[in-house]
Amino acid sequence: MSFTKPNPEFIEMLKQSGDTSPSVAYAGQEQMAKALQTPLREAILVGDVTAPIFEKLTLDGNSTAEFPLDLLNPGDEVDFVAYTNPGHGRIPERAVEGDYIQVPTYGIANSIDFLARYARDARWDVAGRAMKVLEAGFVKKINDDAWHVLLAAGVDRNIMVYDADAAAGQFTKRLVSLMKSVMRRNAGGNSGSISRGRLTDIYLSPEALEDIRNWGVDIVDETTRREIYVASDDGAITRIFGINLHAMDELGESQEYQSYFTSQLSGALGPSSDVELVVGLDMTSRDSFIMPVRQEVMIYPDSSYFRQGRVSYFGTMEAGFACLDNRRVLLGSL
Repeated sequence: MSFTKPNPEFIEMLKQSGDTSPSVAYAGQEQMAKALQTPLREAILVGDVTAPIFEKLTLDGNSTAEFPLDLLNPGDEVDFVAYTNPGHGRIPERAVEGDYIQVPTYGIANSIDFLARYARDARWDVAGRAMKVLEAGFVKKINDDAWHVLLAAGVDRNIMVYDADAAAGQFTKRLVSLMKSVMRRNAGGNSGSISRGRLTDIYLSPEALEDIRNWGVDIVDETTRREIYVASDDGAITRIFGINLHAMDELGESQEYQSYFTSQLSGALGPSSDVELVVGLDMTSRDSFIMPVRQEVMIYPDSSYFRQGRVSYFGTMEAGFACLDNRRVLLGSL
């Protein structure tokens, strides 16, 4: 492994970055950010796993996130049915009134700081890397809050789908078929309803997705098995019965979101022998999973740290999360 020898201009940048004058130090840091070097043992930062699910709604500073509800509550459809008119008498009245839901937003903050000497001597872009780490902290917080809302909505719906004939921990195509049928059966309406809910996406652990690669000829035909075997690691097995499959590292036995489901939400899997949670979503209309944002992430330098020989940045944002209709979430286990 070799390092590029710093040129005189780069040495001057290092001197400026450690200068006690904020204006000079800022200029040095900006110049250092242009001289990128790869750090050793670089950590892999958290990626966004909520953007495809939650609809982001940007609000101005004085607005509140209010959403009107339908005048007909789910489950009350049978009470609004026409009837035979005998030809006389008064037609009964049915007064309806809609309500609304207000989604609260809350502040989220993060910060990072480091020695100016470290930035000077590290020989790679410490300031630029610090910004990425700072951003990843917000991404992680957003991921957690959004998925906690999804899991809570699934627990509140109180439906758990499982394949009783499968071995514990085995992901089967019958589980997908059962979840698809249960989502339809509990989505409201009938076969002729417009915009009726349906299962479109399933989130599961990488281990559950790996089970598909071990399906034998008694489960799928040879043509399908070949497609599974030659599929690339990044693209691969993405659909079954028209339902999108998404592998998530946070799901699986003893993993973060499954532990939150069992420990914090007191959720239970189907049979006591089941070991993994899967999450099914209805993404047909994108009208339920929302993320109102009153303030985007704003990053600021903290000049008070210069006296200590440190460089500091902090950021704030204001956002909220909600699942307006828990019929869009369906939990399963394997």
